[in-house]
Amino acid sequence: MNKIDVDRIFKASGTAPTAALDGEPPFSTRPELIGTFGMVASSHWLATASGMSILEKGGNAFDAAVATTFALQVVEPSMCGVGGEAPMIFCDAKTNNIHVISGQGTAPASANITAYRDIGLEIVPGSGLLPAVVPGAFDGLMRLLRDWGTMTVTEILAPAIEYARKGFPMSGRVCATIAGLTELFTEHWPTSASIYLSNGEAPKPWARFKNLPLADFFDRIAAEYERARGNRESKIESVRNSFYKGFVADAIGRFVAENKFLDTTGECHGGFLTAQDLAEFETSLEAPLSIDYGEYSVFKMDSWSQGPTFLQQLEMLKNFDVKSMDPDGPDFVHTITETTKLAFADREKFYGDPKFVDVPIEILLSEEYGRQRSSLITEQSSGEIRPGKIDGYGGPIIYGLADGSRVSVGDDGRITKLATASGSTIDSGDTVHIDIADKEGNMISVTPSGGWLRSSPAIPELGFQLSNRGQIFTLDEGSPGALEPGKRPRTTLSPGFANRAGIPYMAFGTPGADRQDQWALQFFLRHVDHDQNIQQAIDGPTFNTDHFPGSFFPKRAKLRSLSLEGRFSRKTILELERRGHIVEVGEDWSQGRMTAVARDGYYLKAGASARYMQTYAAGR
Repeated sequence: MNKIDVDRIFKASGTAPTAALDGEPPFSTRPELIGTFGMVASSHWLATASGMSILEKGGNAFDAAVATTFALQVVEPSMCGVGGEAPMIFCDAKTNNIHVISGQGTAPASANITAYRDIGLEIVPGSGLLPAVVPGAFDGLMRLLRDWGTMTVTEILAPAIEYARKGFPMSGRVCATIAGLTELFTEHWPTSASIYLSNGEAPKPWARFKNLPLADFFDRIAAEYERARGNRESKIESVRNSFYKGFVADAIGRFVAENKFLDTTGECHGGFLTAQDLAEFETSLEAPLSIDYGEYSVFKMDSWSQGPTFLQQLEMLKNFDVKSMDPDGPDFVHTITETTKLAFADREKFYGDPKFVDVPIEILLSEEYGRQRSSLITEQSSGEIRPGKIDGYGGPIIYGLADGSRVSVGDDGRITKLATASGSTIDSGDTVHIDIADKEGNMISVTPSGGWLRSSPAIPELGFQLSNRGQIFTLDEGSPGALEPGKRPRTTLSPGFANRAGIPYMAFGTPGADRQDQWALQFFLRHVDHDQNIQQAIDGPTFNTDHFPGSFFPKRAKLRSLSLEGRFSRKTILELERRGHIVEVGEDWSQGRMTAVARDGYYLKAGASARYMQTYAAGR
């Protein structure tokens, strides 16, 4: 009998080496989460925990999405609010069908170009009551909960009520936002001051903050649910009616009718929104748009959003060898940036609410059109805004420059100088994002936004603000984005979804206004073309351009602009400058707050950006 080599055996069974083993992913800021029960990723860890708690209690992904959204409306008041919007795209595991709920409010019945011109305005202001549209988020969330969820309104609201009534640690970023608004609140928006200031001062970072009027509002909504008769669905409909035809609509109508507040025009104005506008509103259930990219089918919302720009860029990129490009190198950055310029020029010329505008979407998303547009891309950065020409479609592109002047690009490419827009600029709010997957195979991507602290004064008895999304409308006849009563503004909000080999695969998205479909595209390409896992693809250095009319007041364009995170190499930066880009290098981790969830065979996966140090994924 041979002697056993005990020493060798016990050394071999020791701890794993510190270096990565075969099959282990390279370092990332956080691990790509892998599990089987459920995954929740959102823009704040408290909201993520709220959504996860709903899954643990037996709710599905749609229940969790509604709860997470309401929680974000409490803990991220500078990013979203109850009076805002919440577009969503999701997959129902029972059918594997992909649906869109617009969750986007519409322009008031009395809001039209003439009404603004009578006030002496050439552009919709960026804040105050004038740009307010119907709150769309609440209706969208109630529809999702009623038709695809399983839980009660009372259960869903519980986390948000606890944060609003008992308080939560307010982040330094939100506190800094409030501090910057102190003069506006104390001098001009006293209803906001009463909620967000204490003795005229902003909250201290990480101090416990409570919004008692908002807690009272949520409690009343929960009470409406409990008081209503009938089954779960009919009780949810009663809650919806209490918002759009009951006490909420009445409070909003009175507030807008009885008050005038300072806005970015430098003057005090009332607004157009009425209780009747809310009573006549209903969110849309729609089919998404989609294109194929390799083995993936990618889904976005229709042309009332900027989502089709993502699909247009993919169509153009089919004509380049993206897989061979270094995702941190100049070819990758340059090529994607140039596709962005072309797609976003088309956005301005063609996109609008398809209920009001004839948008040539089939042409815009066709392979032939993608080839035509990609042929315009050269090694040099374009300094022009170059929309496509499709006979019988589109309108003028009007935008502002740094000096305040406004110009119009006609169908023939001719540039005409217009009158300078007056008024002050106030920074827009931001946005949040949610991605959730459950063990049944349901997946959803939601991008709540609007109703920010900076959008409009708070409504005292409700504890929330109205959305200023109406500022995206133009006052230019002939533009597809021109203001019309009952029309949806062409929102920047753009949740995403993808199938792989015909099977529902991934929900993804990011805050970031005009930059959403830039940062999300970079993530997607890194994941599908460069085989990076979800967290690696999120962590990769990002970039964006503002070489197109901005969606928000004062709608300026920065031609040839290219903003890079600081982690790009000096060699890459110099090469991009050589190609004609006007490069601005920011901080290392400064752009985007991507999240994503996926069903990869047996497993669920998730990732979340480390940027801002508050976006988080959880799952098991």
